Amino acid sequence: MSFFTRLCKRLPVKLGQVAPVLPVVRLQGTIGLASPLRPGLTLASCATNLEKAFRFDSVPAVAIIINSPGGSPVQARLIYQRIRQLSEEHDKQVLVFVEDVAASGGYMIAVAGDEIIADPSSIVGSIGVISAGFGFVDLLERIGVERRMHTSGTRKGILDPFQPENPDDVTHLETLQQEIHEVFVEMVRARRGDVLNNDPNLFSGLFWVGETARSLGLVDDLGDLRSVARARFGDKVRLRLIGDERSLLPRRQGVGIAALGDVLETRQGLARDLVAALEERSLWSRYGL
Repeated sequence: MSFFTRLCKRLPVKLGQVAPVLPVVRLQGTIGLASPLRPGLTLASCATNLEKAFRFDSVPAVAIIINSPGGSPVQARLIYQRIRQLSEEHDKQVLVFVEDVAASGGYMIAVAGDEIIADPSSIVGSIGVISAGFGFVDLLERIGVERRMHTSGTRKGILDPFQPENPDDVTHLETLQQEIHEVFVEMVRARRGDVLNNDPNLFSGLFWVGETARSLGLVDDLGDLRSVARARFGDKVRLRLIGDERSLLPRRQGVGIAALGDVLETRQGLARDLVAALEERSLWSRYGL
């Protein structure tokens, strides 16, 4: 408890009343997908905000807003673990609020909540693993380009998009996906097993909107952050969004050769950024967003 809070509690009621503050952390975007200009949602990008939020002592809870179509299962699980660790260390309840979507890795993070509250139109679920790409087997020949690839391992070129699919490679990929899926399912069962419906499609990769998600046990209730906060902690509760501090200093530009390097780096960054944006757009578009 801060000195200011202790002092206010000693003042007369009208002067000493301190409105409770509910810290809020927003976790938004695709998980793990990143480029120099488009940072993805990772543990590194949100750890500081989470730690700041759990240090607040005015209410026994932390609110986390999730709006993510998924991405890296590793980063999703790391974020999930950090939230649970902080919750136990600080003895605080975690209230998760779903905005547009908490699907795939986004839902993996959401199950870190002691309660999950969604909007009636939120998209929730997609408990599965997906790997997608393109095959360009005949493209190089058509445009007159020769493919050259040298490896020191017999399977190093697995799933190369410029080679015909090898059934053994596909089987290996499916095995990996199944192992990751089992980890995901176990996490959901461990956190929500007492409220989950026995619907056979629950872990099929399908997704649902808020009301159906509640009937399946994927979320606990429907609502919004402000209304739930006021109902739990009183009409005077204040919501405090925890955000990163950003540097106000401009990036130093080089001169001569250094300046040329900056230009090339920027162009390469823009190209990588475009690819990342397309990948991110494809994830969001799966849910009609």
